[in-house]
Amino acid sequence: ISNSEDKSIRVWDMSKRTGVQTFRREQDRFWILAVHKEQSLLAAGHDSGMLVFKLDRERPAYAMNEGGANTASQLLYIKERYLRMFEPGSGRDIPLLSIRRPTGQNGSARAIAYNEAERALLMCTDAEGGSYELYQIPRDASRGASEAPDSKRGLGLAAVFVARNRFAVLDKSRQILIKNLSNEVTKKLSPPHPTTDMIFYAGTGMLLCKAEDKITLFDLQQKRAMGEITCPNVKYVIWASDNKHFALLSKHMVMLARRDAQKIEHLATVHETIRVKSGVWEEGSTKTFIYTTLNHVKFCLTAGDSGIVRTLDAPVYLCKVIGNKLFCLDREANTLTLSVDKTEFLFKTALLERSYDEVLRIIKRSKLCGQAIIGYLQKKGFPEVALQFVNDGKTRFNLAIECGNIEVALETATKLDDKDCWHKLGVEALRQGNHQIVEMAYQKTKDFERLSFLYLITGNTEKLTKMLRIAEMRGDVMGRFHNALYLGDISERIKVLREQHQPALAYVTALTHGLTEVAAELEASVPEEMKATCQPINDASLLFPPTPIFRDNNWPLLRVSKGYFDGPVVQKADDSNVADELDGDIGGGWGGDDLDLPGEGG
Repeated sequence: ISNSEDKSIRVWDMSKRTGVQTFRREQDRFWILAVHKEQSLLAAGHDSGMLVFKLDRERPAYAMNEGGANTASQLLYIKERYLRMFEPGSGRDIPLLSIRRPTGQNGSARAIAYNEAERALLMCTDAEGGSYELYQIPRDASRGASEAPDSKRGLGLAAVFVARNRFAVLDKSRQILIKNLSNEVTKKLSPPHPTTDMIFYAGTGMLLCKAEDKITLFDLQQKRAMGEITCPNVKYVIWASDNKHFALLSKHMVMLARRDAQKIEHLATVHETIRVKSGVWEEGSTKTFIYTTLNHVKFCLTAGDSGIVRTLDAPVYLCKVIGNKLFCLDREANTLTLSVDKTEFLFKTALLERSYDEVLRIIKRSKLCGQAIIGYLQKKGFPEVALQFVNDGKTRFNLAIECGNIEVALETATKLDDKDCWHKLGVEALRQGNHQIVEMAYQKTKDFERLSFLYLITGNTEKLTKMLRIAEMRGDVMGRFHNALYLGDISERIKVLREQHQPALAYVTALTHGLTEVAAELEASVPEEMKATCQPINDASLLFPPTPIFRDNNWPLLRVSKGYFDGPVVQKADDSNVADELDGDIGGGWGGDDLDLPGEGG
């Protein structure tokens, strides 16, 4: 390879002493060249900067034949000057056919397509601006490589099979030619868009036509477009086993879609920062697509989730998935087998399909753990599944609250004994109408105001009376007054007002409620200027809590649907023991004697 001031880089065949390729740059002279030590990359420096390039295409040309009832799946690929066949199941790898040596610039195969019924092979190259060769593979080729038969050649930007004995060619005038296996034109069609520059296989009698940033499903019989989707710069199309789901690969994007009778439905899109190299659908699945970038094997679900399966030392081109094995080719067209752990995307697929038996099986057999999977489950709305992974008390409590599992939340809160946890438990229990657990949570947090109001609305006057005594022992003036209001205890209200040096309010309260003797005692302490305003209200009535319809049991609870995982998670206490505890008063039972008040209980 040489460069010069004539603004060109030239590649030479040393044995023939002739030029093979020439690259030109109109405005800049080239001054320096460098070759990468390991990869087939070259760098050239010119007046305006530097460019890095390759001389040859490194992606091997290959096609996957899925086989049928009596034949195993086969990988056909071109290595050096042979068409080879590799069987992933048995590992057999044999040459089938000697093909014509590529000559000139861009002579190596860009893509191949295989027709198993007629044992025909189409090989597309970039030579002469786009050309193809049609080979007939002999029946006895599996015994060893036979000499190259005469191939039928033609010019075209792309060529793909569309029926048992027909293939389509996109010629340079952007017309679609339907040809038979004798390479004779049987039909000529105009593509759906005049700017169509590539065609892809889409099943019998169908094509996917690429024009600018649009992919159009084209019916060759009806001669009309059946659906369209926007995806820029599509390079490859990979079909799932059902022939309805397909993946579109471009330089930095993977798009999953599904075709129906009259439309193409978009399913998911993944954007990458580095080049997408190849892809294949999970074995027997239409939910998971596995693809490679320069340094990773990744997956994308039709539901939109994606992730990394494993890292790569060098780029590979995926061909087939069987079990936990990925069969692929490297840049030298060597067959490779990679082991992968599919647990993550199998788990996510089962979860999105709500196949909970499979989810539980994966949980028990795999080592799925960590904040990432827990965060994913929370984000996707499966906190009850996340509970299966968590041993950390705080995380477990938050998940139980999120999915409304009050039993697990109570068990965890009891172990943690954290004020913030008890508060959250009280809020959730109140939402569900479980006032017995609410009572316990308020006791643990010593939330006296809420506790008093809870006793008011549940009509528990006995515990309200005790709350009044507790407020008195704590020196909580407002607590005493509120509890006296809740109880309708006039004497206690007057007592509080007198102690707080509010004789006028105490006097009005006594007059209003007909306590004339107490009012007479208080009258002397009311200032003269205030006596005129201290007159009872005519239609005043005593504030007193309503009598509850029933007190013994819990309220009717909010119906919280039990999930698949809510059954055996918690070891529940005996119901009768719990009921006995709940019937106790504030000094025992649920809350225990935990208010830590000086002098209480005497």
